[in-house]
Amino acid sequence: MEIFSNIWNVLTSENEILTKIIVSPTVVIESWLSLSIITAVLKLNISNNQKYIYISFLSALSLLTEFVIPEPYNVFINYITLLIFAQFLFNLNIVKTVLCTIIPPIVFGLCTSLFLKIFLKILNISYINIVTVPIYRLIFLSVLYLLILIIIIIAKKKRFKISILENLTSSNKKIILLNLISGFIILSIQATLTVFYMSIVPIIITLLNFIALILYFFIIFYSLNKTMRLQITTEDLENAENFNTTLSYLYDNVKAFKHDFDNMIFVISGYIQNNDLDGLKLYYKNLEKDCEKVNELALLNPELINNSGIYNLLMSKYKKANENNVEIHLEYFFDLTKLRMPIYDFSRMLGILLDNAIEAAIDSKEKQINIMFRDSQRNNTQIISIENSYNNKDVDTFSIFEKGQTSKENHTGMGLWEVKQILNRNNNINLITTKDKNYFKQTIEIYY
Repeated sequence: MEIFSNIWNVLTSENEILTKIIVSPTVVIESWLSLSIITAVLKLNISNNQKYIYISFLSALSLLTEFVIPEPYNVFINYITLLIFAQFLFNLNIVKTVLCTIIPPIVFGLCTSLFLKIFLKILNISYINIVTVPIYRLIFLSVLYLLILIIIIIAKKKRFKISILENLTSSNKKIILLNLISGFIILSIQATLTVFYMSIVPIIITLLNFIALILYFFIIFYSLNKTMRLQITTEDLENAENFNTTLSYLYDNVKAFKHDFDNMIFVISGYIQNNDLDGLKLYYKNLEKDCEKVNELALLNPELINNSGIYNLLMSKYKKANENNVEIHLEYFFDLTKLRMPIYDFSRMLGILLDNAIEAAIDSKEKQINIMFRDSQRNNTQIISIENSYNNKDVDTFSIFEKGQTSKENHTGMGLWEVKQILNRNNNINLITTKDKNYFKQTIEIYY
């Protein structure tokens, strides 16, 4: 009985350092809750290893700053460090990285703002008691964590999600980041004021403050959603314009076929009547090229290429190639919604490789580019292959990735160096560069 009495005395005695030590294991629970919040709200596709690393790092960071750096400076250091670490670990765009960093403290801050004053009122204690008495701290944290867990479960059941586009425009990024950072600063100031003036602020003011914060963040996320919808609408309009161009090309080609159809039949009939198989084969070969061109145009369809950014990219490169009399042959067996790498990195890499292929093909005699998208489910690999005709048969397939290396006039040689940086950031991607007497080939392999 004496042991239990001693334990109870420890739990109920005022000792700030001892309180920190006793509740220190709860940082693991808090880290897990933080991760659960961002995965529930942002629907991040992260591995178990990434989850363990995140929880371990955040727990260690929280413990270190809790005992070494005084409040509230330790909180700001935590968030800045976590922002850098989340970018490194999850490899997200800057908006998602900021959201990963600030959404958990927003949820914790709002719940604390709502619950802390009520908790103090019910137990008739001050905030100092929560800081210095272990039993009060443990009870408060237990109820707070339970409240947050309920919010996470509701968010998952209601399928609440903040959708963030990967390819945000720079102006939209600035607007969103400014709103998020300003909201986070306001919440931090409110939390600090709540702690220092908790004992003298009436509970009705606390509730009004909580409601005001809820409304503020509702407006922020509502504006975020509107910004996303506006950009999606803009991209849809660009898709429609590009698709109309594709339809115009198709219409012109079909119209030309219709106009010349009778003549084609007469020519084919002439070869058959004279039993001129060599002439018929040569004529059919040229006819087949025109048919292939129509079929490839039909593939440039936003319903098939189901990512507006990649569709616009492919359409713009097709126009550029067509204007320079370069033939593009496209094979597409792919679902971009299942792409296993960040779409931002993928679009940059694809754009650079296509630009290089078009420029090399323009200078070549054949003026030919072959593009293939396919998903090899048997090998758990997504493959994008780009091969082009080229003149410079002496090109070094290794040195071209070095910074500043280029054989073209008025070029900085940064394109393939950027591709190399993207490869370094994504450990499930490989780029195979080969060449033969006809084609220079770049093959992207994405493993999953």
